[in-house]
Amino acid sequence: MSSELTQIADFTQLFVGDTPLIDTRAPIEFDQGAFPFTQSLPLMSDSERELIGTCYKNKGQEQAVALGHELVQGEVKQARLDTWLEFIKNNPNGALYCFRGGMRSQITQQWIYEASGINYPRIKGGYKALRRFLIDETDRIMNTITPIVIGGQTGCGKTLLLDTLKDTIDLEGLANHRGSAFGNTTTPQPTQINFENALAIELIKKQACSHLVFEDEGSNVGTVHIPQCVQHKTTQAELVLLEASVEERLKVSMDAYVINMRQDFITQDPVNGFDNFSNYWLRSLEKIQRRLGLER
Repeated sequence: MSSELTQIADFTQLFVGDTPLIDTRAPIEFDQGAFPFTQSLPLMSDSERELIGTCYKNKGQEQAVALGHELVQGEVKQARLDTWLEFIKNNPNGALYCFRGGMRSQITQQWIYEASGINYPRIKGGYKALRRFLIDETDRIMNTITPIVIGGQTGCGKTLLLDTLKDTIDLEGLANHRGSAFGNTTTPQPTQINFENALAIELIKKQACSHLVFEDEGSNVGTVHIPQCVQHKTTQAELVLLEASVEERLKVSMDAYVINMRQDFITQDPVNGFDNFSNYWLRSLEKIQRRLGLER
């Protein structure tokens, strides 16, 4: 029956439309990388996946499938069905996937259909096909657009200017980092895979633009690495250099790294926010100290 249920192969529309997705892979797989607008609602837990994987290696597919049905039955199966059906109720135009579009997403899709009559589509080729598509699209689009790069010293207002423009790719926003020793925010950076996926989706959404504006970055933004094709194209691009007085740069930096960051930390944690803000500053100063050398 699962072969007769709907599959989605139009990945461009999937991402342009911010389609809500169910990721049926195990949590450990999801944590390594997924897509925006995706929720981890696994068919199997990490431990169940490990047990089934071992069974598959030692006894083959048939025994592994049987073990899977044994582990996920009764109340366990019903609890997982309930989470899928709740997601579908809130996101009727979504889809689901597993790693390769194989048994996990097929079983999930089949169980949903049997329980509710809903033919909830699955992604053809699964996570692996989506990931390959985004990598290829990043390379293709970067070879078709003309980038313009905004450069300048810290505090000259590059990000502020970027925010006023329409056809931009905000690498620092996607990386959740401002690209300096004080660049961390109150929340963690995305994984490398999640950063690359989000960047690719932004490029897909804006691929009709003949020119796209980027902020001048190195090879990394914090802990994430900018894809080679993006680095290559932006380093060869036209550079717009912003200039500002020392007074203007001090004000921009004061607002960004002191006033706004203090408020962000306190908003996140009213009790410990100021202490967290102080630790953020100490860690940032230590980074500068390491770069300059201890004797300085």
